Amino acid sequence: MKGIKFTLLFALFAVAATYVVMSLWNWLMPAIFGVSIITFWQALGIFILAKILFGFGRGGWGHGGHYGRHYYWKGKMQERLKHMSPEERERFREEWKKRCGGWKYEHWEHQKEEEPKTEL
Repeated sequence: MKGIKFTLLFALFAVAATYVVMSLWNWLMPAIFGVSIITFWQALGIFILAKILFGFGRGGWGHGGHYGRHYYWKGKMQERLKHMSPEERERFREEWKKRCGGWKYEHWEHQKEEEPKTEL
């Protein structure tokens, strides 16, 4: 039942957003730039293209734009490294050297250790 509700809400949102894109285009673009009006399906294409180029929600690319995405993955990697044994970390480091040509990720571990620990 949840899946059906989600699908219907998604479809309703897509139709409404497409209608808004089409209405704004047909209201502004012919008057400003002299371009022709567009159909519903063309507006849907423009909407999808904009979502691909500029991101799907949450302010663009992930949390807080490009840099937010970097910190998100950095935090995930720090959490993963925190739970590894020294032997697992070394194997992980060697695998990264093989795959990425010695890309340095060690600063993640050191930065995590340098942060002050506060208890509430």
